[in-house]
Amino acid sequence: MYQKEMRAVDVAVVGAGPAGARAAWLLARGGARVTLFDPSFPPSCPREKPCGGGVTGRALALVADAIDLDRSTRTPIRRARFVNGDVVVPLDDDALVVVSRATFDSAILAAAETAGATLERVRVRDVVIEKDGVRIDTTEGIRRARFVIGADGANSLVRRRTVGAFRRDQLSIATGYFAHGVTSDEIIIEVVSDPPGYIWSFPRPDHLAVGICGDADAGHTAAALRARVATWIATTGIAPRARLEPYSWPIPSLDARAFTSLHVNGDRWCLTGDAAGLVDPITREGIFFAIASGQWAAEALLARGTRSLYATRVRDCARDLARAARFKAGFFRPSFTRLMSETLQHCPAVRVVMADLIAGRQPYRTLKWRLLKTLELGWAWRAMVTGS
Repeated sequence: MYQKEMRAVDVAVVGAGPAGARAAWLLARGGARVTLFDPSFPPSCPREKPCGGGVTGRALALVADAIDLDRSTRTPIRRARFVNGDVVVPLDDDALVVVSRATFDSAILAAAETAGATLERVRVRDVVIEKDGVRIDTTEGIRRARFVIGADGANSLVRRRTVGAFRRDQLSIATGYFAHGVTSDEIIIEVVSDPPGYIWSFPRPDHLAVGICGDADAGHTAAALRARVATWIATTGIAPRARLEPYSWPIPSLDARAFTSLHVNGDRWCLTGDAAGLVDPITREGIFFAIASGQWAAEALLARGTRSLYATRVRDCARDLARAARFKAGFFRPSFTRLMSETLQHCPAVRVVMADLIAGRQPYRTLKWRLLKTLELGWAWRAMVTGS
């Protein structure tokens, strides 16, 4: 009776990345009829997302019940090297791996299709929430659904049609270069204060993804930021003679107030992943939150409790992200960066905390107290959070 009832549910998922595909997999397995809409998955050329490419162990664990990535497609990251102070933080095998997003996204999508979800490789031009359903206007005609999940990224059309687009001050620009022909087994990070954040180098199987992320309203153009990355590549010497391919990508970057007032669902719709704004404002990591929110949306639909259950789970997650947003300004202050580098050099306990933060295992709600327990960084942390 439960499955028969669920088969009457028609769910449209706009966006077939990790959030949308994860939701579709769970819904299809639960008996729902699901259609994914995404034009960026042609059969012969799955997409490659312009980002660092790091996938935390906790994100991989979320999808372990649906996919089993071949070890040859995964690049384990053994350490994180901070240019500030030339500090090396060892990482365990489960902390962080880098995978091709084309491979990763395609595997999750294939699992959803195998479970019974349908993929339409068409562009959605409009979404209209009606009293008795949802109208999906695509390049191949009109589709109708009882419910729509917006999993279509920072520029989400579903978001624009429901709660409105992100403002410019709620977005960051991630930009840089793919350095082809060179790779590594470590990530390299330089913390910077202007724009507040860090320059990174993430290895992939056959190239490095090198970039920087700056607030969209900070006055830095993508071209200027990329020029800074090019200079950094030359100065560090990490990619000699590599062919540089430029990229740019918008990333939600909410402040604490925005996280505490997120509006992510209604009677016939919900937003997941980047479309919901669920991105760590310090690390800019969003893959775990994309997969998790897709799962929460599906579970809420299957439980017939979309508005309350999904909103509650997102709210719990957003509380921790709000803490990160409050820490952000102090985290990238030069005085704190120097103190952190010195402490990382001399305090193994702090290196363990940093490793867990990189792996996504360290919640922000307990980060302050865990650092305080190390004693050596306690006064520096107080200086950061109080702004003194």
